[in-house]
Amino acid sequence: MYIKRTILKDLIAHLPKKEISLIIGPRQAGKTTLMLQMQEELKRQGENHLFFSLDFEKDSHFFQSQSALIDRIRLEVGQKKAYIFIDEIQRKADAGLFLKGIYDMQLPYKFIVSGSGSLELKEKIHESLPGRKQVFEVNTLSFEEVAHYKTAYKYEGNLHEYFRINVGDGQRFLMEYMNFGGYPRVVLEETAADKTRVIDDIFVSYIEKDISYFLKVEKIDAFRNLIRMLSSQPGSLVNINTLASDLGVSAVTVKNYLNYAEKTFIIRPVTPFFRNTKKEITKSPVMYFNDLGMRNFSAGRFGNHSMFSEMGFLFQNFIFNLLRDAFQYQNASIHFWRTKDRAEVDFVIQKGASVLPVEVKCTDMKNRTIGRSLRSFIEKYTPREAWIINLSLKDEEKVGKTLLRFIPFSMTETIGERG
Repeated sequence: MYIKRTILKDLIAHLPKKEISLIIGPRQAGKTTLMLQMQEELKRQGENHLFFSLDFEKDSHFFQSQSALIDRIRLEVGQKKAYIFIDEIQRKADAGLFLKGIYDMQLPYKFIVSGSGSLELKEKIHESLPGRKQVFEVNTLSFEEVAHYKTAYKYEGNLHEYFRINVGDGQRFLMEYMNFGGYPRVVLEETAADKTRVIDDIFVSYIEKDISYFLKVEKIDAFRNLIRMLSSQPGSLVNINTLASDLGVSAVTVKNYLNYAEKTFIIRPVTPFFRNTKKEITKSPVMYFNDLGMRNFSAGRFGNHSMFSEMGFLFQNFIFNLLRDAFQYQNASIHFWRTKDRAEVDFVIQKGASVLPVEVKCTDMKNRTIGRSLRSFIEKYTPREAWIINLSLKDEEKVGKTLLRFIPFSMTETIGERG
């Protein structure tokens, strides 16, 4: 049984559009599986479709030129409307220009193309395809997707109610997700040993293919150690010079490696929110991991967490990923807030002139309590709402003109609507 992906409906809805559907994301996140599911939908509709993969030697020679590929497509489907799937396009040199040339021929074919993060770094594909593509970013499985799979899709649209009634199941699922993350192959394995074997294979493949082969990074050990250092310093402000000194490389190299890690979907930098440059942190980012399993594996803690009390920053990373997904199409940006006298708020969601502070507590809150830092932010900026996301408490109260909401993590299906 496939694990249902939320993004699939958006991909299917884009099939009638002329633009190239460009599917990007981390290696092993499920891009190829999504393309196969899209083909199944087209088959049910009786539509013509072809599938090519640059991972297959038998397909690779069709990409020696645009005419070679088009000749192959015409041989199979003629001049009729057809849907052409191209997987692993990052293996093609000058992929952006290659696709641009084909698109501009105004052929009766719709192209659905996938590639890893190295595609953007090498080919500058956004510059090559302006107005010709719609980008769909596929991340590893969200907690909601994993929970629906584990409950056999019996509670779609009502997952938070299931967790409200079955508190133990919700926290057990959360513990497993924060330990092992959301790579589909990892989720599908039954034992911790098999999950470890799979995440090791994914990490090695990422280093060998995306970082070493495609991006030609020479100091692989330095890159690998950078990822390990970031994973073992949760919540710390990133200091380029300190990292460079510890790794024995230049500051420029560290900046390049951080950019590679971001563009290949391993880390996500979060920058400070500030309006007072004298009192608030303004420059250094905090790094979060796209997948919690990858973070734990890099830190040597994969599957080793057993108590929520020791998982504070992991829970914070979990909530960041949740907020990122919930607000990605709302023209919003996510920041953190810290002052030079050490007041801090985990996240500040900025939409235009409005701000929404979010505090994260990896505890079973029993009472409505608000920390001094969040209260200070509310007094300073008077937001319409403020959130405290925690393990269990659902409640609200007024703090001055601000509505303070206590939101349990399990309400992942509705959190974006609240924003």
